[in-house]
Amino acid sequence: MNSDTLFEEGAGQWYVLHTRSRHEKSLAEDLSARGIRHFLPLVTKVRRWGKRKATVEEPLFPGYLFLRGSQEDAFAADRTRWVAQIIAVADQQRLEWELRNIARALDDKTPLDPYPYLKKGIRVEVTSGPLRGLQGLIESRTSVDKLILAVDMLGQGVTVELGGASVEPL
Repeated sequence: MNSDTLFEEGAGQWYVLHTRSRHEKSLAEDLSARGIRHFLPLVTKVRRWGKRKATVEEPLFPGYLFLRGSQEDAFAADRTRWVAQIIAVADQQRLEWELRNIARALDDKTPLDPYPYLKKGIRVEVTSGPLRGLQGLIESRTSVDKLILAVDMLGQGVTVELGGASVEPL
């Protein structure tokens, strides 16, 4: 779907469609055939199967597709076999601003890599490096590449600075 027409004034309300597992592209094709505006941000990745490798396009946000239209459009999408849930969007302007930024980055061929949204109070596990397997709570988020985790050791609090890419939410 052309992002210019998707973000024009009066294009309708935003709805987030939670899809059935691995059915984002099928839903996007179905919506295109029905003429329903939608946004499915895709990123190109190289996947390996044994000795073979292939370049594939995968959803930037697996399990989600953004629909812009009427409530009837959202219900029409729900009647397909691809939608698990329709999520209402309370802050339409904020979601549009966020999606417009992502669409611009994709239009400029900027490499995007999914990054877990980590905020204070979320339990995480270290997935790489010498502290692999360590679990704790995020105490604060100081910058894109630094996290401070609270870890309980012997009943005492300890903080550890880690690269943001080396942790995943539990």
